[in-house]
Amino acid sequence: MLLKRGRMSKVSVVTDSVASLPAELFDKLDIRWVPYYIHRGKEVLRDLVTIKRDAFYDWLTNAEEVPKTANPSPGDYAEAYTQLALEGVRDIISIHITSKGSGAYQAALAAKEIVLSRFPDLNIEVVDSLNVSMCQGWMVIEAARAALQGASLDAIVARVREMIPVTQMMQTADTLKYLAMGGRIGKAGHLIGSLLRIKPIISMQDGEIVALGLARTRQRVYQAMVKKLEQIVGRGSKIKIAYVHAAALEEVEKLRALVEERFQAVETLVTELSPALGVHTGPGTVGFCYYPVPD
Repeated sequence: MLLKRGRMSKVSVVTDSVASLPAELFDKLDIRWVPYYIHRGKEVLRDLVTIKRDAFYDWLTNAEEVPKTANPSPGDYAEAYTQLALEGVRDIISIHITSKGSGAYQAALAAKEIVLSRFPDLNIEVVDSLNVSMCQGWMVIEAARAALQGASLDAIVARVREMIPVTQMMQTADTLKYLAMGGRIGKAGHLIGSLLRIKPIISMQDGEIVALGLARTRQRVYQAMVKKLEQIVGRGSKIKIAYVHAAALEEVEKLRALVEERFQAVETLVTELSPALGVHTGPGTVGFCYYPVPD
């Protein structure tokens, strides 16, 4: 939510709950975040605020109907920007999930115009990450670290834009029905009819979900994911990697063991997807978000 600032960096970083950052990093790196909405029957829940991960995934496992999600409104983002302006902040970078899968980016752009009419001296850069989960999260983390080190808004925006084409996600699940039911299947829709006993590998390209391959067991799909990572960055390469899961910590540790046999993990994070993402991936999802680190 709108965390109080323990210290003031020159540039403030704003994101939303679906970045799925480990909770402690929001405070540690002075990151503001705005929660998504989850509509479960007649309930309107706020991601990571009125519904937490454990309770949500316990419920989702046996749910008869998948909830709907909604991105924050322009008013929600405007509230975050306004609060920062009132605290004396003049430079803001706001980083969001792919605009091809959510309206968050457009809502943040609308919020920018609302807030600038009141605070014309404010500088707000709204960035479409063209990605999801901890790929978005890595951009937020690196932006926040740069801000705390005193980097300018222009330098931080440039750094984030450099990360967009090289920060990538791979994940798998027992089923794609949650993505399909939520309308987020993207270019992987052709897999739906063949997935009775097959595990898919999905990723994102140009902001849309794509299929990278299939395997018949979890272990084989993990091996295939690692092989694809080898093909992209090269065996032994240095990477920063975040392992993500939805109520599947034991499984994500199996994937992690395979990755760390073959790559130099300069920094490793493990985090669970926020409920607003878990709605679409379903319990049992396992994957990673990474980007290469130059020598």
